Amino acid sequence: MPRPKRTPGQAHPFLKWAGGKTQLLPELISRLPPGIATGEITRYVEPFIGGGALFFALHEHHTIEQSYLYDINCELTLCYSVIQKDAEALIERLDHLGSEYYNHDDEGRKALFYEIRESFNRQLTSISFSEYNPDWITRAAWIIFLNRTCFNGLFRVNRKGEFNVPFGKYKNPDILNAENLQNVHKLLAHTRIRQGDFTSCRDVVDEKTFVYFDPPYRPLNEKTAVFTSYAKDGFGEDDQVRLADFFRELDSRGAKVMLSNSDPKNTDPDDCFFDDLYSGFTIERVPATRMINSNGAGRGVINELIITNYQ
Repeated sequence: MPRPKRTPGQAHPFLKWAGGKTQLLPELISRLPPGIATGEITRYVEPFIGGGALFFALHEHHTIEQSYLYDINCELTLCYSVIQKDAEALIERLDHLGSEYYNHDDEGRKALFYEIRESFNRQLTSISFSEYNPDWITRAAWIIFLNRTCFNGLFRVNRKGEFNVPFGKYKNPDILNAENLQNVHKLLAHTRIRQGDFTSCRDVVDEKTFVYFDPPYRPLNEKTAVFTSYAKDGFGEDDQVRLADFFRELDSRGAKVMLSNSDPKNTDPDDCFFDDLYSGFTIERVPATRMINSNGAGRGVINELIITNYQ
């Protein structure tokens, strides 16, 4: 399925994010609740913001009065907050990092990458994630730099919360897209950004709210499990069950809710994990190209799930 074309002035994801929804956007957009177009839905909530593909696409085509973005990954919410508050300072830092990177040969670029990664991980013991401060600008620049120059554009951390993805060896990585960061800044001006578990959105959801859940996918097999480590505590099957319970809670409030996840039937036709969890709701299987397989030859079209509490 072709990716949607980007128009001038449109904000789009500024991070490469494993499991990002850019290539699935046509399927998601076609299943938006009718209240989005009619104006009956006035609030958008995304509790697993990730790369934010649907958030950006939604605001290109529709006017939403209020948006709330959440994620348990404090590095991710830090990055969004910096673009919201200090986009120009971030652009300046990235411009400096990019210039330094491009002025090196291949070995020098590799050395710079590991130097930045070491500084990023070392700062983890001293930085405060609870209150906005100037260190956030430097850290956000490091996050984008590492994301753009690491292997396969992954964001992966170990149990200590340390970034552990190796160097990517790209010839000309897109480290700085100043125009897009400025567009994202404008879009985030009227958006609430909060760090926390997906249930943190409970207090802002009502019958005029559309909630989109894009959790870390349930691994199709052990080989893909490594790619779900976006936060140090992971997201296991118990969390998937807890999310399904929360989905039902928001449904009882009258909110419109959509969720996407991997389809376990791709590898085991008898695996009804999600069919059972979301029994009673609309469950659709749509084709999508998985882009998180480290072996390019192993990437291909499989089914993914889109689950809604409306038709």
